[in-house]
Amino acid sequence: MSSSEVGFAELPRQVHKRAQKKGFEFTLMVVGESGLGKSTLVNSLFMTDLYADRELPNANDRIEQTVQLETSTVEIEEKGVRLRLTVVDTPGYADAIDNHDCWESIIDYVDNQFDNYLRDESGVNRRNIIDNRVHCCLYFISPSGHGLKPIDVDFMKRLHTKVNIIPVVAKADMLTSKELTAFKKRVLSEIQEHGISIYTGGEMEEEENKELKSCLPFAVVGSNMLLEVGKKRVRGRLYPWGVVEVENAEHCDFSQLRNVLIRTHMQDLKDMTVSVHYENYRSGRLAKSGGSILSSTDGGSPSPGPSRISEADRMLAEKEKELVEMRRMMEMMKTQMRGQQPANGQNV
Repeated sequence: MSSSEVGFAELPRQVHKRAQKKGFEFTLMVVGESGLGKSTLVNSLFMTDLYADRELPNANDRIEQTVQLETSTVEIEEKGVRLRLTVVDTPGYADAIDNHDCWESIIDYVDNQFDNYLRDESGVNRRNIIDNRVHCCLYFISPSGHGLKPIDVDFMKRLHTKVNIIPVVAKADMLTSKELTAFKKRVLSEIQEHGISIYTGGEMEEEENKELKSCLPFAVVGSNMLLEVGKKRVRGRLYPWGVVEVENAEHCDFSQLRNVLIRTHMQDLKDMTVSVHYENYRSGRLAKSGGSILSSTDGGSPSPGPSRISEADRMLAEKEKELVEMRRMMEMMKTQMRGQQPANGQNV
C-alpha cells in the first residue's frame, strides 16, 4: 500500500472474509401440484438428497390430504463457502377436489417467518438471529394445460407482494420446441394481464438480467439418473427416441435456472426480500400496532409496557441507523472498485 492510499480499498476483502467465515443462509419454497417433479428438481439443483426419509402417502391418505408445509435443511460446503439451505415443500397443494383457499397455510408460513424475524431483531440479544424468511418461491406450472389455471393466478396474486416468485414450466420434455415456445409466451402474457409481479432481476444491472428475462418462465426437466451419452456421463431422462439431458441448454432451461438461483442472483433475491417484501410487512405491522414492535399475541401474553415498547423502538432505530451506514459503506466500496478497474487494466 502506497503512502497516498488510506486503505479502505481493502474493505471488500474484509467483508468477503467475514462473510465466508459466517456462512450464508438461503430459503427456497417450492409450490405446485403433486407429480410435477418439485423434489427431483431441488435435488438436481443442489446435488443432494433432501428427501431421503420422506414417505409417500397412499391413495387413502391423499383423499383427505390438506396442504402441509415441510421444511428440510441441509448444510452445503463448496470451496470453503458454507451454505445453510432450507427448502420449504408444500405437499397437498392443489391436490383436493375443492382447492378453495389452499394457499392460506402458505401465506401464514411466509408471514410467520417475517413475524419471527421482526420479533428477534427487536429483542435484547440479536447476535445469532437465524434468517428463515422465504427468499424465493419456485412456482411449478403444469405443461398439460393451455396456460395458467385459475388456481395459479390466485396463488401468485396473493403471494407476489410477500416473496420473489419465479415461474417454472415443469416437465418441459412433454412439449415440442414449438409448443414450449408458444406455452411460455402465453404464460408470460397471462401473468402481465393479471398484474402479477414476478422476479425479473431486482436491483441487478440490465446486462446481468438478460439470461433471466430471456428464459422466463423457466422450462425445466429434473433427473438424478446418470446416463452415458457419447462417452460421457450426464444426468438425463431416457426415452425410446433418445435422451433429454438435464444440463443441456438446448434441451431445457435447467442450467439457466441454477445459474440464477445460485451463481448470479442468490444475494439479490435475499436483498429484495429484506429491502422490499420484509420492509412492506414490517411497516404494515407497525402501522397496525400503532408503532409497537413486540406483538401481544405471543402465547396470550399481555401487551408490553410503555418502557419496553420505547426500548424496542430505540433498538430498532439503532438497527436502522446501522443498516443505512452499511449501505453507504457498500456504495463507497462499489465506487472505489469501479474506479480501480481501468487503472488495474493499464498497469497490466
